[in-house]
Order: sequence, then structure tokens, then C-alpha cells
Amino acid sequence: MRVRLLYFASLRDAAGCEQESLEVATASLADLYEQARSRHGFVLQRQRLRVARNGAFAPWNELAADGDEIAFIPPVSGG
Repeated sequence: MRVRLLYFASLRDAAGCEQESLEVATASLADLYEQARSRHGFVLQRQRLRVARNGAFAPWNELAADGDEIAFIPPVSGG
């Protein structure tokens, strides 16, 4: 299946891109983050992030489906 991963803030900086489209086997959102974490060297543990699937916050154990857009959202501070 093909999914699109979106990265924000420090994750975007670490990945060197805002998004990427990947062909993956069936996986939970947590599995997708761990794969991206290994590939890009993310230092944030997933417990510190929020995840959204197709524009709505989702639980980490939810399974991704073909064509999904998955956003990994780290904590941010404003000013």
C-alpha cells in the first residue's frame, strides 16, 4: 500500500523534507513512525508526539490504509 507521511517542526528538519510517499506493508501508525524514526534518525519518542490520519487525530495502534496521509506532530512552543 502507498501512504504519505507528513513531518512538522523538528521532524521536518531531521528528515530534510516536509513529506514523503512510501510503499509499505500493512502497519500501525506506531510502526510507520518507528520506520521513519530509524530511516531519518528522529530522537523524539512517539509518546511525545501526536499522530493524525487523514486530517484527524488518531490512536497510535490504528492501522494505516492505502492512500492515507499520516502526520507526525511534535510538541511545539510559540512566542
